[in-house]
Amino acid sequence: MINKEVLELVNTGVMLPLMEEFYTIQGEGFHKGTAAYFIRVGGCDVGCHWCDVKESWNAETHPPTAIESIVHNAAHFSDTIVVTGGEPLMWDMGPLSEALKNKGLNTHIETSGAYPLSGNWDWICLSPKKNKLPVAPIYERAHELKVIVYNRNDLVFAEEQAKKVGKSCILYLQPEWSVRDKVTPMIVDYVMKNPKWKVSLQTHKYLNIP
Repeated sequence: MINKEVLELVNTGVMLPLMEEFYTIQGEGFHKGTAAYFIRVGGCDVGCHWCDVKESWNAETHPPTAIESIVHNAAHFSDTIVVTGGEPLMWDMGPLSEALKNKGLNTHIETSGAYPLSGNWDWICLSPKKNKLPVAPIYERAHELKVIVYNRNDLVFAEEQAKKVGKSCILYLQPEWSVRDKVTPMIVDYVMKNPKWKVSLQTHKYLNIP
């Protein structure tokens, strides 16, 4: 059980339930191939059945960690920092992102957008989920829209979401890993017919890296 003092620090973003942190290559979207330090924050209630990090869902299983420690580790490895989850916007990202910016680091966030945007970000990857749709204001702030495709109906959902983002937002369709052999040809065909979209692959999994 977390004591009240620590809980207050978590609720204000001074501490965060840290699941893991690691230095690797960004495998997805616009910045694929870029060396980046990932900060994975625990806690998510979006509930995607195909989620490959379900162990992130319960925030209570991940130790509250001071953002000073997180930032210190991050700055040691890379100038590009990716905050992901879980769903990081369940927490106040203001203190963490500001501390990263004070170190001169590039701040990226990957989010479903299901909670209000907090923090100072150089790049926002919005990956909306049907279970819990994004809150409206984040659409116009997103730099890239990444829709995970599990079946053909997800292409309809993707188009619905694409209508809500800004004109400069880059549009990606990404095959869900467990059905990649089935849906990748469908995505390729769709992108060729609808070239406003791009294909995103989880290249880190092909490279067998985190």
